[in-house]
Amino acid sequence: MRIFGKVRNRPSASWRQATDRAFTLIGDGRYEDAGELLTRAADLEPWLAESWFNLALLHKFRHDWEQARAAGLRAVALLDRETGAPDWWNVGIAATALQDWPLARRAWQAYGLKVPGGATALGEPLGMELGSAAVRLSPEGEAEVVWGRRLDPARIEVLSIPLPSSGRRWGEVVLHDGVPHGERTTSTGHSYPVFDEIELWAPSPVPTWVVLLEAATEADRDALEQLAADAGFAAEDWSSSVRLLCRMCSESRMPSDEGEGVHLDPHDHSEPGHPGPLGHRTDGQLWVPERECGIAAPASLVRGLLDGWVADSPDSRDWRDLEEVC
Repeated sequence: MRIFGKVRNRPSASWRQATDRAFTLIGDGRYEDAGELLTRAADLEPWLAESWFNLALLHKFRHDWEQARAAGLRAVALLDRETGAPDWWNVGIAATALQDWPLARRAWQAYGLKVPGGATALGEPLGMELGSAAVRLSPEGEAEVVWGRRLDPARIEVLSIPLPSSGRRWGEVVLHDGVPHGERTTSTGHSYPVFDEIELWAPSPVPTWVVLLEAATEADRDALEQLAADAGFAAEDWSSSVRLLCRMCSESRMPSDEGEGVHLDPHDHSEPGHPGPLGHRTDGQLWVPERECGIAAPASLVRGLLDGWVADSPDSRDWRDLEEVC
């Protein structure tokens, strides 16, 4: 690029020092101090797309979406390649957070993704068909990985019932980052990325309940989950679906069904008496009738749902200690 008659190929040493120091500060959570340094770097080298990309990244960390969009647009204006640049991905995230759908569509297309012509009345893209994925809720706190449906490259609708510690509900839509941290594989061999949540994009009005079930067999448990799904809501047997993993395991390539059956999961850090595959093994039994179950359903429906489940097989089913937890 030619600036004032001179060809500039590399940023200055001052730019590199300011940028390196800024990212050290970002790692320490000192965003304000990092912002001063990155702004200085952009003043030193305004011709460099990376100057504005770094500022956009900082504003994304701070969830300052107006500033992230503005810096991101400065970055993409200086790009020397047409598609595939992560600068466009950050613009897409910022635009999605702001519901700036024309810019979001432009960003995904510029990155190289196909965006169908369908849209809601507000312009929100429809039909991208990105499939299932997992999302790590509260990645900087008591992180929890749940399953969901990708609405577009930056949003996932949560289809699992999160534990109350996450502060999230079934049916919520979360904004997520673009780089996966880990994978989950299924017994069929399919692999799904795990994305980190950035923030809640759309809340769910459906509360989360926890209840203790007496389910004589797996079929009894499955019947409740099917009954809830038929009603348009969800039930999930936390006794078998929850695994406690260390951070290293969680961010690695993990089989999603590992730990079920007769083999112990070497990555499962749960303990007997707690949720998880290890917590419900007693005297060699593979099935324990008492199950801790999460239910996502309105208050007006949840008790009727449980009573109807019991009424279908009163000799093998019961419930108690229903409590709203989120």
